[in-house]
Amino acid sequence: MKKTITRRNFLKKSSKFVAAAGLGGCGILLKGCALKKDFDLIIRGGYIIDGTGGEVFEADIGISGDYIKEIGQILSVRGKSVIEAKDLVVCPGFIDAHDHTDVGLLANPKAESSIRQGITTLVSGNCGSSAFPVAEEIFEETKENLKELLQLDLTWRDINGFFSRIEEKGIALNYSSLVGHGEVRGAAMGFNDRPPSQEELEKMKMMVGENIENGAIGLSTGLEYSPGSYAKPDEIIELCKVAAQKGGVYATHMRDEGDKLIESLDESIEAARAAGVSLQISHFKIANPRNWNKIDAALAKIEEAKNNGVSIFCDRYPYIAGSTGLSYYFPLWAKQGTTAEFLARLKDPALQERLQAHLAEQKKKLESWDKVVISSVVTEENKKFEGKSVLAGAKETRKSPYDFMKDLLIEEKSRVGMVTFMMTEENLRRILAHPLVGVGTDGSAVAPYGLLRRGKPHPRHYGTFPRVLGKYVREEKIFPMPEIMKKITSIPAQKFGFGKRGTLKSGYFADIVIFDPDKVIDKSTWTDPHQYPEGIEYVLVNGRVVIKEGEHTGDLPGKILRKEKV
Repeated sequence: MKKTITRRNFLKKSSKFVAAAGLGGCGILLKGCALKKDFDLIIRGGYIIDGTGGEVFEADIGISGDYIKEIGQILSVRGKSVIEAKDLVVCPGFIDAHDHTDVGLLANPKAESSIRQGITTLVSGNCGSSAFPVAEEIFEETKENLKELLQLDLTWRDINGFFSRIEEKGIALNYSSLVGHGEVRGAAMGFNDRPPSQEELEKMKMMVGENIENGAIGLSTGLEYSPGSYAKPDEIIELCKVAAQKGGVYATHMRDEGDKLIESLDESIEAARAAGVSLQISHFKIANPRNWNKIDAALAKIEEAKNNGVSIFCDRYPYIAGSTGLSYYFPLWAKQGTTAEFLARLKDPALQERLQAHLAEQKKKLESWDKVVISSVVTEENKKFEGKSVLAGAKETRKSPYDFMKDLLIEEKSRVGMVTFMMTEENLRRILAHPLVGVGTDGSAVAPYGLLRRGKPHPRHYGTFPRVLGKYVREEKIFPMPEIMKKITSIPAQKFGFGKRGTLKSGYFADIVIFDPDKVIDKSTWTDPHQYPEGIEYVLVNGRVVIKEGEHTGDLPGKILRKEKV
């Protein structure tokens, strides 16, 4: 049985969406027909975008247990429950290809800001940083921070302990993690700037292999951060070879995303080629005004790598500011070892000239310190600086920008978050529209209440995927809806090895988002970030409704998605 939906009828509700989706005037066919079957849930009459990049069609979906059982015209009314999806888009749950939630799921397993934007699966452990393994050298420091910031006890040291803790707590969405090179290096040889001995390198290789065998989906590096920055390319290649042998991926925050962007792309691509590993370029960007003209060369690099047989994909968030710790602007040599050792160097009078010279170079890249905004601190005394630029904070305290930043890091024990405006909207559009670029929040699951309501975080925590669908698809039409849907569902599912996810298909897990294409949009702003998006009506995870009519049900049906052994 087939039913033709004319473009005119479809336009009654979603004219802007249809134009952006590129439906033309060919009509949409209703696929299949299921009769007299019982389902736990029926989604009735939605516009299906199945994640494959194919045409939009109208259909019902029958769900039993964790799985999609039928897609077509379901005539039976014997569903235990029914969601009326008329005039709404029904699509696979979004896969956040670049997440940093980790321990936040233990503080709030509802994963509010993620699930409410349609994310059903997290790929965490990025930028060389994962919740495991916990190095003995920093175990007590990590334990103290978790207790102070999230009221959590550190009860694990390895991947199995961390995964077990999450499973005991329960989670609203699916969770996966890479193993961080920073954690592996720290556990194997400490946090100083030196090459590993052969014994230490073998220990790192063993740890990477063991973590992937126990469920990590691959290896990540953060080559702009310590201790990952201290690794030479040959060290990374050796570890990537292990990841490849175990069937994992390699995700990298490259060594430089500004002045040495092209060289860093070369390094990343060569590591993937030499190791034979699948490569994920994290938060693909061109940072700082003097580098914005490198966009053509950068895109050409990833295209060339793809054409030469490298399995390469990238992720990007839809904003022109990045976010990380304020310590980022201080030199790598100063950040060796523990946090206490870093703070001691900041206080050392003999090092002030070298530190100030480094910060002066950072200012030249940015052009002004008013582009750096303090997003979070820990102490009540300094919360007055949240949402203010470094320049404003310096003026308020009658200090130089250098002294303001240095003193703030000392007072906060280096726990200072920042947002930095360093990119351009024109480049952002080109990057998002590129066929080798998907979407990742580079954020984490937070909430406008409780322990996770801290500071003024980057809006990407709340709004990444709705912003892509609302601003860049509906309003600016930089790509068709089915195309971007494929890049945030089936492509990352295949990339990271999530079997039977990322596509609406009979026999696949029922991770599903239902949204209003005319209303979906981010509401989080730079000055008022703790706001959920609009237009995400329902979110299902493993067949169970977590978001119902825009509100969280409290259900926790998520699963740990472990790497399958090869």
